[in-house]
Amino acid sequence: MSDATPYDAVLLLSFGGPEGPDDVMPFLENVTRGRGIPRERLEDVAEHYLHFGGKSPINDQNKELLAQLRTELDARGLTGLPLLWGNRNWAPYVTDVLREAHESGVRRVLTVFTSAYSSYSSCRQYREDLGKALAALAEEGRYLAVDKIRHYFNHPAFTDVNARGVAQALEQLPEAARAGARVVFVTHSVPDAMNDASGPPAAGGGAYVRQHLDVAAEVARRASALAGREVAWDLAYCSRSGPPTQPWLEPDVNDHLRALHADGVPGVVVAPIGFVSDHMEVKFDLDTEARETAEEIGLPFARAATVGAHEQFVAGLVDLIEERAAQARGAAPEQPATGGLGPSHTVCPVDCCRNLRAQVPAATGEDYRAPAPA
Repeated sequence: MSDATPYDAVLLLSFGGPEGPDDVMPFLENVTRGRGIPRERLEDVAEHYLHFGGKSPINDQNKELLAQLRTELDARGLTGLPLLWGNRNWAPYVTDVLREAHESGVRRVLTVFTSAYSSYSSCRQYREDLGKALAALAEEGRYLAVDKIRHYFNHPAFTDVNARGVAQALEQLPEAARAGARVVFVTHSVPDAMNDASGPPAAGGGAYVRQHLDVAAEVARRASALAGREVAWDLAYCSRSGPPTQPWLEPDVNDHLRALHADGVPGVVVAPIGFVSDHMEVKFDLDTEARETAEEIGLPFARAATVGAHEQFVAGLVDLIEERAAQARGAAPEQPATGGLGPSHTVCPVDCCRNLRAQVPAATGEDYRAPAPA
């Protein structure tokens, strides 16, 4: 029987995105506040959003994911469990959402991030924003407890759906290009230093790349079984935004496509395994720029689907909600994981994915002390 106790609400916490042209620059200023990003760089990125009418696709995708989560929760008998949605960088802001939840009687919340991996930008920054929200609410006399599910990059639902997407994309290539086609798995580039600091310090850092390589190998293995042949693959990166003097993870996907073409690869499938849904990095960096690069050099190109709101992925998220609830009740549920890394932690170790610029309290960590009434 499904049981989410001791939690009395689930929060889907996402990045956020503009809803129209007037929102674009304020949104980008929210995202980059305190990082010293030049105005010219923000204007360049703004053009990506304006290319699509100034509206990020992420908000509608989150609404679809919420609808499917609601359906799955209800199907498991969790009809009374509130399902919330908050963002880090745009409305609905997480502080406002948690305030409203508190007013309705919610006191303990389980959070699902729309990011599957470990790094500062994909985990700890979400945890810091939760910490800031809880601190702000405590100043108002409102106190909540917040936990999160474990990283789901290697949950079977995530790898299965990605593998099917790769196999289906291979079928979209011209028949002559399929046999020697290569899969290029793509994720968001981050500074080398951020990758070096990702994961628990005791594990030596580098968790961001290590997790992606593990997932890529597993997805390729499963896609190979579906396709009936061995699928060769690489890992590449998109959306670099730092100064040229700062080392970021490489190769860039466009450079890599050119290198594959020069090596005689007859076709490529670009698979955005670093992303849960088709938000701006997928729509612009892959569907627009990478596709244009492939067309320019005459390289047959197909793009694999993200997991989005696929019913198997959604069911996997609800499995993880139930798993975390069981742990909070003191049980030791099974924790299915694919690949070679095993299940991730749910409470982050001290200095996990540490902030290289400042020490900021981060919720759901071993070293976090939640505000409490005096």
